[in-house]
Amino acid sequence: MNGLGSLLDRDMRHIWHPCSQMKDYEILKPLEVAGAHQAWIELACGRRVIDAISSWWCKSLGHGHPRLRRALARQAEKFEHVIFANTTNETLVSLSEKLTALAPGLNKVFYAGDGSSAIEVALKMSLHSRRITGEAKRTRFVALENGYHGETLGALSVSDVGLYRAPYAAMLFEADFISPLPYVSGSADPLWENCEDGWQRIERGLEALADTVTAVIVEPIVQGAGGMKIYSRDFLARLRAFTGRHGIHLIADEIMTGLGRTGKMLACEHAGIAPDFICLSKGLTSGWLPMSAVLTREGIYDLFYDDFQAGKSFLHSHTFSGNALAASVALEVLDVMAEEGICARAEEMGAVLRVNMQEVAEQTGCLRNVRGLGAIAAADLICANPDRRYGFEVYQHALKLGVLLRPLGNTIYWLPPLNIDAETLTSLKEKTIEAIQSVR
Repeated sequence: MNGLGSLLDRDMRHIWHPCSQMKDYEILKPLEVAGAHQAWIELACGRRVIDAISSWWCKSLGHGHPRLRRALARQAEKFEHVIFANTTNETLVSLSEKLTALAPGLNKVFYAGDGSSAIEVALKMSLHSRRITGEAKRTRFVALENGYHGETLGALSVSDVGLYRAPYAAMLFEADFISPLPYVSGSADPLWENCEDGWQRIERGLEALADTVTAVIVEPIVQGAGGMKIYSRDFLARLRAFTGRHGIHLIADEIMTGLGRTGKMLACEHAGIAPDFICLSKGLTSGWLPMSAVLTREGIYDLFYDDFQAGKSFLHSHTFSGNALAASVALEVLDVMAEEGICARAEEMGAVLRVNMQEVAEQTGCLRNVRGLGAIAAADLICANPDRRYGFEVYQHALKLGVLLRPLGNTIYWLPPLNIDAETLTSLKEKTIEAIQSVR
Protein backbone atom coordinates (compact mmCIF):
# COMPACT_ATOMS: atom_id res chain seq x y z
CA MET A 1 0.00 0.00 0.00
CA ASN A 2 1.13 3.56 -0.62
CA GLY A 3 -0.28 6.99 0.12
CA LEU A 4 -2.84 6.62 -2.67
CA GLY A 5 -4.61 3.72 -0.92
CA SER A 6 -4.70 -0.01 -1.53
CA LEU A 7 -4.10 -1.47 -4.96
CA LEU A 8 -7.80 -2.38 -5.25
CA ASP A 9 -8.83 1.17 -4.36
CA ARG A 10 -6.49 2.53 -7.02
CA ASP A 11 -7.80 -0.01 -9.54
CA MET A 12 -11.42 0.97 -8.93
CA ARG A 13 -10.52 4.63 -9.22
CA HIS A 14 -9.14 4.34 -12.75
CA ILE A 15 -9.70 0.99 -14.48
CA TRP A 16 -12.65 -0.20 -16.60
CA HIS A 17 -12.20 -3.98 -16.78
CA PRO A 18 -13.05 -5.97 -19.94
CA CYS A 19 -16.25 -7.96 -20.36
CA SER A 20 -17.53 -6.81 -16.99
CA GLN A 21 -20.44 -5.09 -15.31
CA MET A 22 -18.33 -2.89 -13.08
CA LYS A 23 -21.02 -2.77 -10.37
CA ASP A 24 -20.31 -6.48 -9.80
CA TYR A 25 -16.90 -5.45 -8.51
CA GLU A 26 -18.60 -4.06 -5.41
CA ILE A 27 -19.21 -7.65 -4.28
CA LEU A 28 -16.54 -9.51 -6.27
CA LYS A 29 -13.26 -7.65 -5.96
CA PRO A 30 -10.49 -8.18 -8.55
CA LEU A 31 -7.93 -10.81 -7.70
CA GLU A 32 -4.62 -9.15 -6.90
CA VAL A 33 -2.18 -11.23 -8.94
CA ALA A 34 1.41 -11.51 -7.71
CA GLY A 35 2.56 -14.32 -9.99
CA ALA A 36 1.51 -17.30 -12.09
CA HIS A 37 3.05 -20.72 -12.63
CA GLN A 38 1.85 -23.66 -14.71
CA ALA A 39 -1.92 -24.02 -14.09
CA TRP A 40 -1.93 -21.73 -11.05
CA ILE A 41 -2.44 -18.01 -10.49
CA GLU A 42 -0.66 -16.79 -7.36
CA LEU A 43 -2.33 -14.01 -5.37
CA ALA A 44 -0.77 -11.23 -3.30
CA CYS A 45 -2.44 -12.66 -0.18
CA GLY A 46 -0.50 -15.91 -0.62
CA ARG A 47 -3.38 -18.02 -1.97
CA ARG A 48 -3.25 -19.96 -5.24
CA VAL A 49 -6.09 -20.31 -7.74
CA ILE A 50 -6.44 -22.97 -10.47
CA ASP A 51 -6.73 -21.29 -13.87
CA ALA A 52 -9.51 -23.57 -15.09
CA ILE A 53 -10.16 -21.50 -18.23
CA SER A 54 -6.56 -20.85 -19.34
CA SER A 55 -7.04 -17.10 -18.78
CA TRP A 56 -9.63 -16.69 -21.54
CA TRP A 57 -8.45 -19.78 -23.41
CA CYS A 58 -4.97 -18.57 -24.32
CA LYS A 59 -2.60 -20.17 -21.75
CA SER A 60 -2.35 -23.44 -23.63
CA LEU A 61 1.06 -24.26 -22.13
CA GLY A 62 0.27 -22.76 -18.75
CA HIS A 63 1.86 -19.79 -17.04
CA GLY A 64 5.56 -19.04 -16.99
CA HIS A 65 6.74 -21.81 -19.32
CA PRO A 66 10.56 -21.64 -19.11
CA ARG A 67 11.20 -22.34 -22.78
CA LEU A 68 8.88 -19.54 -23.85
CA ARG A 69 10.58 -17.15 -21.44
CA ARG A 70 13.97 -18.03 -22.87
CA ALA A 71 12.75 -17.61 -26.46
CA LEU A 72 11.41 -14.17 -25.63
CA ALA A 73 14.69 -13.17 -23.98
CA ARG A 74 16.75 -14.36 -26.96
CA GLN A 75 14.69 -12.28 -29.37
CA ALA A 76 14.77 -9.24 -27.06
CA GLU A 77 18.56 -9.30 -27.25
CA LYS A 78 18.31 -8.86 -31.05
CA PHE A 79 15.39 -6.48 -31.59
CA GLU A 80 11.86 -6.20 -30.25
CA HIS A 81 9.83 -4.80 -33.15
CA VAL A 82 10.49 -3.38 -36.60
CA ILE A 83 7.87 -2.29 -39.12
CA PHE A 84 6.82 -5.40 -41.04
CA ALA A 85 6.06 -3.58 -44.30
CA ASN A 86 9.13 -4.03 -46.52
CA THR A 87 11.19 -5.86 -43.88
CA THR A 88 11.64 -9.50 -42.97
CA ASN A 89 13.55 -11.56 -40.46
CA GLU A 90 14.40 -15.17 -39.70
CA THR A 91 11.91 -15.46 -36.84
CA LEU A 92 8.87 -14.48 -38.91
CA VAL A 93 9.93 -16.54 -41.91
CA SER A 94 10.45 -19.64 -39.75
CA LEU A 95 7.13 -19.14 -38.00
CA SER A 96 5.33 -18.74 -41.32
CA GLU A 97 6.87 -21.95 -42.63
CA LYS A 98 5.68 -23.86 -39.57
CA LEU A 99 2.19 -22.39 -39.63
CA THR A 100 1.61 -23.17 -43.29
CA ALA A 101 2.83 -26.72 -42.68
CA LEU A 102 -0.12 -27.18 -40.32
CA ALA A 103 -2.61 -26.58 -43.12
CA PRO A 104 -1.57 -28.01 -46.49
CA GLY A 105 -2.81 -25.80 -49.30
CA LEU A 106 -2.80 -22.64 -47.20
CA ASN A 107 0.69 -21.33 -47.86
CA LYS A 108 0.30 -17.58 -47.28
CA VAL A 109 0.23 -15.88 -43.86
CA PHE A 110 -0.97 -12.39 -42.96
CA TYR A 111 -0.18 -11.24 -39.40
CA ALA A 112 -2.34 -9.05 -37.18
CA GLY A 113 -2.58 -8.19 -33.51
CA ASP A 114 -5.46 -10.15 -31.95
CA GLY A 115 -8.23 -12.57 -32.78
CA SER A 116 -10.85 -10.00 -33.77
CA SER A 117 -8.34 -8.37 -36.09
CA ALA A 118 -7.65 -11.69 -37.79
CA ILE A 119 -11.38 -12.14 -38.41
CA GLU A 120 -11.59 -8.65 -39.91
CA VAL A 121 -8.68 -9.48 -42.22
CA ALA A 122 -10.31 -12.69 -43.46
CA LEU A 123 -13.69 -11.02 -44.02
CA LYS A 124 -12.07 -8.16 -45.92
CA MET A 125 -9.89 -10.44 -48.03
CA SER A 126 -12.91 -12.46 -49.08
CA LEU A 127 -15.05 -9.44 -49.93
CA HIS A 128 -12.20 -7.58 -51.64
CA SER A 129 -11.37 -10.60 -53.77
CA ARG A 130 -14.91 -10.54 -55.21
CA ARG A 131 -14.39 -6.96 -56.32
CA ILE A 132 -11.26 -8.04 -58.15
CA THR A 133 -12.96 -11.00 -59.83
CA GLY A 134 -16.02 -8.98 -60.80
CA GLU A 135 -18.44 -11.04 -58.69
CA ALA A 136 -20.41 -7.98 -57.64
CA LYS A 137 -23.33 -9.94 -56.21
CA ARG A 138 -21.18 -11.80 -53.68
CA THR A 139 -21.40 -9.41 -50.73
CA ARG A 140 -23.14 -11.45 -48.03
CA PHE A 141 -21.69 -13.47 -45.16
CA VAL A 142 -23.19 -16.57 -43.59
CA ALA A 143 -22.37 -17.68 -40.05
CA LEU A 144 -23.67 -20.17 -37.48
CA GLU A 145 -26.22 -19.74 -34.72
CA ASN A 146 -24.53 -19.21 -31.34
CA GLY A 147 -21.28 -18.35 -33.10
CA TYR A 148 -18.91 -15.71 -31.73
CA HIS A 149 -15.97 -14.16 -33.56
CA GLY A 150 -14.91 -11.07 -31.60
CA GLU A 151 -15.81 -7.53 -30.64
CA THR A 152 -14.75 -5.43 -33.63
CA LEU A 153 -17.63 -4.48 -35.91
CA GLY A 154 -17.08 -6.97 -38.72
CA ALA A 155 -16.44 -9.81 -36.27
CA LEU A 156 -19.49 -8.84 -34.23
CA SER A 157 -21.65 -8.66 -37.36
CA VAL A 158 -21.06 -12.37 -38.01
CA SER A 159 -21.55 -13.29 -34.34
CA ASP A 160 -24.83 -14.55 -32.92
CA VAL A 161 -24.56 -13.93 -29.19
CA GLY A 162 -27.04 -11.19 -28.39
CA LEU A 163 -25.42 -10.26 -25.09
CA TYR A 164 -22.43 -8.89 -27.01
CA ARG A 165 -24.09 -7.96 -30.28
CA ALA A 166 -27.44 -6.33 -29.49
CA PRO A 167 -26.25 -2.93 -28.13
CA TYR A 168 -24.39 -2.24 -31.38
CA ALA A 169 -26.91 -3.53 -33.93
CA ALA A 170 -27.19 -0.13 -35.61
CA MET A 171 -23.47 -0.28 -36.49
CA LEU A 172 -23.38 -3.82 -37.84
CA PHE A 173 -23.85 -5.22 -41.33
CA GLU A 174 -26.51 -7.85 -41.97
CA ALA A 175 -25.49 -11.51 -42.02
CA ASP A 176 -27.39 -14.80 -42.38
CA PHE A 177 -27.19 -17.48 -39.69
CA ILE A 178 -27.55 -21.25 -40.10
CA SER A 179 -29.98 -22.70 -37.54
CA PRO A 180 -30.63 -25.11 -35.94
CA LEU A 181 -27.29 -26.90 -35.87
CA PRO A 182 -26.77 -30.63 -35.24
CA TYR A 183 -25.28 -30.31 -31.77
CA VAL A 184 -23.63 -33.32 -30.12
CA SER A 185 -22.30 -34.28 -26.69
CA GLY A 186 -19.02 -35.49 -28.15
CA SER A 187 -17.50 -37.73 -30.79
CA ALA A 188 -19.46 -40.79 -29.59
CA ASP A 189 -22.78 -39.13 -30.41
CA PRO A 190 -24.40 -40.70 -33.55
CA LEU A 191 -24.88 -37.23 -35.08
CA TRP A 192 -21.10 -36.74 -35.00
CA GLU A 193 -20.71 -39.04 -37.99
CA ASN A 194 -24.05 -38.55 -39.75
CA CYS A 195 -26.29 -35.48 -39.71
CA GLU A 196 -27.93 -36.11 -43.09
CA ASP A 197 -31.52 -35.46 -42.01
CA GLY A 198 -30.76 -32.04 -40.56
CA TRP A 199 -28.36 -31.20 -43.36
CA GLN A 200 -31.02 -31.51 -46.07
CA ARG A 201 -33.02 -28.67 -44.52
CA ILE A 202 -29.90 -26.54 -44.00
CA GLU A 203 -28.77 -27.12 -47.56
CA ARG A 204 -32.10 -25.92 -48.95
CA GLY A 205 -31.72 -22.67 -47.05
CA LEU A 206 -28.17 -22.23 -48.27
CA GLU A 207 -29.11 -22.89 -51.88
CA ALA A 208 -31.32 -19.80 -51.84
CA LEU A 209 -28.30 -17.67 -50.87
CA ALA A 210 -25.58 -19.41 -52.87
CA ASP A 211 -25.17 -16.78 -55.60
CA THR A 212 -24.83 -13.82 -53.22
CA VAL A 213 -22.58 -15.20 -50.47
CA THR A 214 -18.87 -14.43 -50.45
CA ALA A 215 -17.98 -16.50 -47.38
CA VAL A 216 -19.27 -18.72 -44.61
CA ILE A 217 -17.51 -18.28 -41.26
CA VAL A 218 -17.46 -20.95 -38.54
CA GLU A 219 -15.81 -21.85 -35.28
CA PRO A 220 -14.86 -25.38 -36.31
CA ILE A 221 -16.64 -28.03 -34.22
CA VAL A 222 -16.67 -26.13 -30.88
CA GLN A 223 -18.36 -22.76 -30.31
CA GLY A 224 -16.76 -20.90 -27.42
CA ALA A 225 -18.58 -17.83 -26.12
CA GLY A 226 -21.89 -19.20 -27.41
CA GLY A 227 -21.80 -21.77 -24.62
CA MET A 228 -19.07 -24.32 -25.41
CA LYS A 229 -21.42 -26.07 -27.80
CA ILE A 230 -20.11 -28.93 -29.97
CA TYR A 231 -21.56 -29.77 -33.37
CA SER A 232 -21.30 -32.65 -35.82
CA ARG A 233 -18.08 -33.20 -37.74
CA ASP A 234 -20.29 -34.47 -40.58
CA PHE A 235 -22.06 -31.09 -40.69
CA LEU A 236 -18.75 -29.28 -41.12
CA ALA A 237 -17.64 -31.69 -43.85
CA ARG A 238 -20.94 -31.23 -45.70
CA LEU A 239 -20.79 -27.47 -45.30
CA ARG A 240 -17.28 -27.41 -46.76
CA ALA A 241 -18.39 -29.52 -49.72
CA PHE A 242 -21.29 -27.12 -50.31
CA THR A 243 -19.07 -24.01 -50.24
CA GLY A 244 -16.61 -25.69 -52.59
CA ARG A 245 -19.31 -26.54 -55.13
CA HIS A 246 -20.69 -23.01 -55.11
CA GLY A 247 -17.46 -21.01 -55.12
CA ILE A 248 -18.05 -19.69 -51.58
CA HIS A 249 -15.11 -19.13 -49.26
CA LEU A 250 -14.98 -20.94 -45.92
CA ILE A 251 -13.37 -19.03 -43.04
CA ALA A 252 -12.35 -21.20 -40.08
CA ASP A 253 -12.09 -19.24 -36.84
CA GLU A 254 -9.57 -21.45 -35.03
CA ILE A 255 -8.74 -18.75 -32.49
CA MET A 256 -9.95 -20.87 -29.57
CA THR A 257 -10.03 -24.35 -31.13
CA GLY A 258 -6.68 -24.26 -32.93
CA LEU A 259 -3.28 -25.48 -31.77
CA GLY A 260 -4.19 -28.59 -29.84
CA ARG A 261 -7.25 -27.63 -27.81
CA THR A 262 -9.58 -30.23 -29.38
CA GLY A 263 -6.96 -32.97 -29.54
CA LYS A 264 -5.93 -31.97 -33.07
CA MET A 265 -3.61 -29.18 -34.10
CA LEU A 266 -6.57 -27.69 -35.96
CA ALA A 267 -10.22 -28.50 -35.22
CA CYS A 268 -10.85 -28.62 -38.98
CA GLU A 269 -8.98 -31.92 -38.95
CA HIS A 270 -11.93 -33.58 -37.22
CA ALA A 271 -13.92 -33.07 -40.41
CA GLY A 272 -10.98 -33.66 -42.76
CA ILE A 273 -11.44 -30.30 -44.46
CA ALA A 274 -9.24 -27.51 -45.79
CA PRO A 275 -10.92 -24.07 -45.57
CA ASP A 276 -9.95 -21.03 -47.61
CA PHE A 277 -8.92 -19.03 -44.53
CA ILE A 278 -7.79 -20.05 -41.04
CA CYS A 279 -7.61 -17.48 -38.25
CA LEU A 280 -5.28 -18.19 -35.31
CA SER A 281 -4.54 -16.31 -32.09
CA LYS A 282 -4.83 -17.02 -28.31
CA GLY A 283 -2.74 -20.21 -28.00
CA LEU A 284 -0.47 -19.05 -30.83
CA THR A 285 1.82 -17.43 -28.25
CA SER A 286 0.33 -19.35 -25.31
CA GLY A 287 -0.93 -16.01 -24.06
CA TRP A 288 2.49 -14.40 -23.70
CA LEU A 289 1.96 -11.60 -26.21
CA PRO A 290 -0.83 -10.46 -28.55
CA MET A 291 -0.56 -11.96 -32.01
CA SER A 292 -2.84 -13.36 -34.68
CA ALA A 293 -2.39 -14.87 -38.10
CA VAL A 294 -4.58 -15.47 -41.12
CA LEU A 295 -3.62 -18.38 -43.35
CA THR A 296 -4.95 -18.47 -46.90
CA ARG A 297 -4.26 -20.16 -50.20
CA GLU A 298 -2.11 -19.11 -53.11
CA GLY A 299 -5.09 -18.58 -55.41
CA ILE A 300 -6.56 -15.85 -53.22
CA TYR A 301 -3.15 -14.23 -52.74
CA ASP A 302 -2.64 -14.20 -56.52
CA LEU A 303 -5.83 -12.20 -57.06
CA PHE A 304 -4.25 -9.24 -55.27
CA TYR A 305 -0.83 -9.61 -56.94
CA ASP A 306 -0.45 -6.94 -59.64
CA ASP A 307 1.07 -3.55 -60.41
CA PHE A 308 0.14 -0.98 -57.78
CA GLN A 309 -1.70 1.07 -60.39
CA ALA A 310 -4.15 -1.80 -60.88
CA GLY A 311 -5.69 -0.94 -57.50
CA LYS A 312 -5.67 -4.50 -56.19
CA SER A 313 -3.42 -4.03 -53.15
CA PHE A 314 -4.66 -5.35 -49.80
CA LEU A 315 -3.77 -2.32 -47.68
CA HIS A 316 -4.99 -3.53 -44.31
CA SER A 317 -2.32 -2.89 -41.68
CA HIS A 318 -1.54 -3.09 -37.97
CA THR A 319 1.30 -1.24 -36.25
CA PHE A 320 2.38 -4.41 -34.48
CA SER A 321 1.80 -6.81 -37.36
CA GLY A 322 4.61 -9.35 -37.39
CA ASN A 323 5.92 -8.38 -33.95
CA ALA A 324 9.20 -10.21 -33.53
CA LEU A 325 8.86 -10.80 -29.78
CA ALA A 326 5.47 -12.46 -30.25
CA ALA A 327 6.74 -14.43 -33.23
CA SER A 328 9.68 -15.79 -31.25
CA VAL A 329 7.33 -17.11 -28.59
CA ALA A 330 4.91 -18.54 -31.17
CA LEU A 331 7.75 -20.38 -32.87
CA GLU A 332 8.77 -21.91 -29.55
CA VAL A 333 5.14 -22.82 -28.75
CA LEU A 334 4.96 -24.90 -31.94
CA ASP A 335 8.23 -26.62 -31.10
CA VAL A 336 7.11 -27.43 -27.55
CA MET A 337 3.79 -28.78 -28.77
CA ALA A 338 5.47 -31.08 -31.27
CA GLU A 339 8.22 -32.29 -28.93
CA GLU A 340 5.94 -32.87 -25.94
CA GLY A 341 3.08 -34.47 -27.88
CA ILE A 342 0.61 -31.89 -26.62
CA CYS A 343 -2.23 -32.92 -28.96
CA ALA A 344 -2.13 -36.50 -27.70
CA ARG A 345 -2.00 -35.25 -24.13
CA ALA A 346 -5.03 -33.03 -24.79
CA GLU A 347 -6.97 -36.02 -26.10
CA GLU A 348 -6.03 -38.10 -23.07
CA MET A 349 -6.90 -35.25 -20.73
CA GLY A 350 -10.24 -34.83 -22.44
CA ALA A 351 -11.34 -38.31 -21.44
CA VAL A 352 -10.56 -37.46 -17.81
CA LEU A 353 -12.31 -34.09 -18.03
CA ARG A 354 -15.52 -35.61 -19.38
CA VAL A 355 -15.60 -38.35 -16.72
CA ASN A 356 -14.94 -35.73 -14.05
CA MET A 357 -17.66 -33.38 -15.33
CA GLN A 358 -20.13 -36.28 -15.38
CA GLU A 359 -19.19 -37.00 -11.78
CA VAL A 360 -19.85 -33.36 -10.90
CA ALA A 361 -23.27 -33.64 -12.55
CA GLU A 362 -24.12 -36.84 -10.65
CA GLN A 363 -22.92 -35.66 -7.25
CA THR A 364 -24.58 -32.24 -7.41
CA GLY A 365 -27.71 -33.06 -9.43
CA CYS A 366 -27.41 -29.53 -10.80
CA LEU A 367 -25.96 -30.06 -14.29
CA ARG A 368 -27.36 -31.25 -17.60
CA ASN A 369 -26.02 -31.74 -21.12
CA VAL A 370 -22.51 -32.83 -20.18
CA ARG A 371 -20.33 -32.54 -23.27
CA GLY A 372 -16.72 -32.39 -24.29
CA LEU A 373 -14.09 -32.72 -27.00
CA GLY A 374 -10.35 -32.69 -26.57
CA ALA A 375 -9.32 -30.65 -23.54
CA ILE A 376 -12.76 -29.05 -23.17
CA ALA A 377 -15.60 -30.15 -20.91
CA ALA A 378 -18.84 -28.28 -20.27
CA ALA A 379 -22.32 -28.64 -18.80
CA ASP A 380 -25.29 -26.39 -18.13
CA LEU A 381 -26.54 -25.48 -14.68
CA ILE A 382 -30.17 -26.48 -14.15
CA CYS A 383 -31.93 -23.27 -13.30
CA ALA A 384 -35.71 -22.76 -13.16
CA ASN A 385 -35.40 -18.99 -12.86
CA PRO A 386 -34.09 -17.50 -16.14
CA ASP A 387 -33.16 -14.27 -14.37
CA ARG A 388 -30.98 -15.95 -11.78
CA ARG A 389 -27.25 -15.49 -12.26
CA TYR A 390 -26.58 -19.01 -11.11
CA GLY A 391 -23.26 -19.23 -12.91
CA PHE A 392 -22.08 -15.99 -11.33
CA GLU A 393 -22.93 -17.35 -7.88
CA VAL A 394 -20.92 -20.52 -8.56
CA TYR A 395 -18.07 -18.37 -9.88
CA GLN A 396 -17.89 -16.40 -6.63
CA HIS A 397 -17.83 -19.51 -4.45
CA ALA A 398 -15.31 -21.25 -6.68
CA LEU A 399 -12.92 -18.33 -6.24
CA LYS A 400 -13.17 -18.67 -2.48
CA LEU A 401 -12.22 -22.33 -2.90
CA GLY A 402 -9.28 -21.55 -5.18
CA VAL A 403 -10.65 -22.05 -8.71
CA LEU A 404 -11.07 -19.50 -11.50
CA LEU A 405 -14.10 -20.86 -13.40
CA ARG A 406 -15.81 -17.76 -14.87
CA PRO A 407 -18.85 -19.53 -16.40
CA LEU A 408 -20.49 -18.47 -19.65
CA GLY A 409 -23.86 -17.43 -18.29
CA ASN A 410 -25.13 -20.64 -16.67
CA THR A 411 -22.68 -22.88 -18.53
CA ILE A 412 -19.89 -24.31 -16.40
CA TYR A 413 -16.82 -25.33 -18.38
CA TRP A 414 -13.24 -26.43 -17.95
CA LEU A 415 -10.64 -25.41 -20.50
CA PRO A 416 -7.36 -25.74 -18.57
CA PRO A 417 -3.77 -25.55 -19.81
CA LEU A 418 -2.99 -28.51 -22.04
CA ASN A 419 -0.11 -29.63 -19.81
CA ILE A 420 -1.99 -29.50 -16.49
CA ASP A 421 -1.19 -32.39 -14.12
CA ALA A 422 -3.61 -35.10 -12.97
CA GLU A 423 -3.56 -34.00 -9.33
CA THR A 424 -4.72 -30.51 -10.26
CA LEU A 425 -7.51 -31.94 -12.43
CA THR A 426 -8.78 -33.92 -9.47
CA SER A 427 -8.68 -30.83 -7.28
CA LEU A 428 -10.56 -28.90 -9.99
CA LYS A 429 -13.33 -31.51 -9.98
CA GLU A 430 -13.65 -31.56 -6.19
CA LYS A 431 -13.71 -27.79 -5.84
CA THR A 432 -16.28 -27.45 -8.66
CA ILE A 433 -18.55 -29.88 -6.82
CA GLU A 434 -18.15 -27.94 -3.59
CA ALA A 435 -18.79 -24.60 -5.29
CA ILE A 436 -22.04 -25.81 -6.90
CA GLN A 437 -23.23 -27.44 -3.70
CA SER A 438 -22.58 -24.20 -1.84
CA VAL A 439 -25.15 -22.27 -3.88
CA ARG A 440 -27.77 -24.75 -5.09
